[in-house]
Amino acid sequence: MRRLLLLALLATACRAKPIPGTERFPAGTPFRAQERLVDGTRLRLIDSGLGTPVIFIHGLGASIYSWRLQLNPVAAAGYRVIAFDNRGFGFSGKPQEGYDNAAYTRLVVALMDSLGLADAVLVGQSMGGAIALEVALHYPQRVRGLVLLGAAGLGVRWPFGLKVAHWPLVGPVLSALRGRRFTEKVLRSTYGDPRKVTQDDVDQYYAPVTDPGYARALRTVLLEFRFDALADRLAGVQAPTLVIWGSRDRWIAPSLGKQMASDLPRAAFVVIPEAGHAVNEEAPDAVNGLVLSFLNQGLPRVPENLASVRRPDFRTGKPAMKG
Repeated sequence: MRRLLLLALLATACRAKPIPGTERFPAGTPFRAQERLVDGTRLRLIDSGLGTPVIFIHGLGASIYSWRLQLNPVAAAGYRVIAFDNRGFGFSGKPQEGYDNAAYTRLVVALMDSLGLADAVLVGQSMGGAIALEVALHYPQRVRGLVLLGAAGLGVRWPFGLKVAHWPLVGPVLSALRGRRFTEKVLRSTYGDPRKVTQDDVDQYYAPVTDPGYARALRTVLLEFRFDALADRLAGVQAPTLVIWGSRDRWIAPSLGKQMASDLPRAAFVVIPEAGHAVNEEAPDAVNGLVLSFLNQGLPRVPENLASVRRPDFRTGKPAMKG
């Protein structure tokens, strides 16, 4: 009970004003956000560049900001980059329904239809990885390849604050009282080295939290989305897949990442030393090197030795291959 009271105090503390819209990502970058109505939900998204489309799907409680360190390198390499605030998150719409696995799967495909994309490479982190895998299972012809970073699907070890949000009576209260300090605490838990989280990062993550519908949408996701729905189903994924994990991931253990990769028919598994759950934010150089190597070498045909990736060469950011 004492821990619960402390958490309630923490959640109500620091009800700071969010940064103004003019400072929210992608402000100050070459990218521009747009809005598009997709499957009945207003989505805020970035769509830039030409070439093979690469769709970035963020994790729980995140937004397009979580891909800030990947979008420019991938676009500069000649790919069309698409990132969106998923339903219920960031500055996209937060309807009353549409938060289970099937609904999020349909939303990605509807977005592709809206953009005129026959297929794409899907890059998903955490919950976004689970969604990407669902798309690959249900719409295999639409997925050219997968990059999974700390992907959900086989289970999650929830921080106490999000675990409480599942509780029937206390959950709604705490969800409604989320503050900037609570946001910072959860964000830092996704890093192997929490000191790497900057106040600018906290500002960007906190800005959407003040939306009146945010807490309700988050709680609905936690109640309706199955983060363990892919057990015994991964063998059906035929898309070539690069699986990346942080060695210090406290949300989803690297052992689950290894299991995920071993269950996928065409997968390479790479661990980034000292990185946490938000591996793409904490170790962008290593992640970007791996992703670009996969995109450049794996499309349109994946080399047979891709499954022989041992570990990344951190001088080049590329995976070291056998032979």
